[in-house]
Amino acid sequence: MKQLLNTLFVTTQGAYLAKNGDTVEILHEQQTKLRVPIHTLGSIVCFGNVACSPFLMGLCAEHNVPLSFLTENGHFLARVHGPVSGNVLLRKEQYRRSDDLRASSEIARSIVSAKIANSRIVLLRALRDRPQTEGREKIQNALEEMGRNLEDLKRSGDLEEIRGLEGMAANTYFGCFDCLITANKNAFFFTQRSRRPPLDPVNALLSFLYTLLVHDIRSALEGVGLDPAVGFLHRDRPGRPGLALDMMEELRAYLADRLTLSLINRQQVSPKGFEKTESGAVVMDEQTRKTVLVAWQKRKQEEIVHPFLQEKIQIGLLPYVQALLMARFLRGDLDGYPPFLWR
Repeated sequence: MKQLLNTLFVTTQGAYLAKNGDTVEILHEQQTKLRVPIHTLGSIVCFGNVACSPFLMGLCAEHNVPLSFLTENGHFLARVHGPVSGNVLLRKEQYRRSDDLRASSEIARSIVSAKIANSRIVLLRALRDRPQTEGREKIQNALEEMGRNLEDLKRSGDLEEIRGLEGMAANTYFGCFDCLITANKNAFFFTQRSRRPPLDPVNALLSFLYTLLVHDIRSALEGVGLDPAVGFLHRDRPGRPGLALDMMEELRAYLADRLTLSLINRQQVSPKGFEKTESGAVVMDEQTRKTVLVAWQKRKQEEIVHPFLQEKIQIGLLPYVQALLMARFLRGDLDGYPPFLWR
């Protein structure tokens, strides 16, 4: 099994990353703040005004350590990585399946089924943990509606119909997401999903964590030789990592949504850590962003038994395992793609 390596998050504005032998050296105001051996890193993510030397980029490419650049608030800008790995025959098969709408529909159905099932478990656990919650009836209605969506998915054959069911289930799920928030309700409330830009602190947390999740999935797909841009549920669009977005659907409730709720309900983030800009977007301050990144890294270190492999793995390896299973399916080693189903 692949080893889970660290992700180096650089959030200090004005920092400069340089190569120092086989280490990554972080400098700020002409002083060395940190040195990290390159072999201990799985990726580097830079937020905002962070610069890198071309020699460090070469070192990262040589050691297959993706280097990503995001805005200070987590919006993806660019990514630097080394030569594409994997078998060209695998990628050609991926392209053939993507061009075949029937084949794409089969894969999309599996992914959407897992997304809905995992989202339902978030709601079920909320009822289990707080059986007397005021939103109990609303959550139960949502569970029933999403259950019907799952049944309809079994009979759906058209890709557009699958997308429609996915959208309906997502609206139902987020329609009662506010019921899952128990702390600081005056500041942390949820009315609807807003993406670009996020219009409240809850959406700011969700969007930030979704960005981190897509980064990890994209790295995993490239690591097994798949093209992150060519998806099945998300169709081709320039600059969009379609397959990474596909595979995020089955993992977002388990990884990002649960962590968002945990950070809020355990009061690990404060309303003071969010501010509204002139454009109406809500953004996190630097300390809140660091708190979220630390919690994300700790979450990735936790272990579960993978439902398909029946092996104990670190949660941070889930994107890699699912990418590996997708590659095995496309090569013909598996009869179908086994999405991640939270139990």
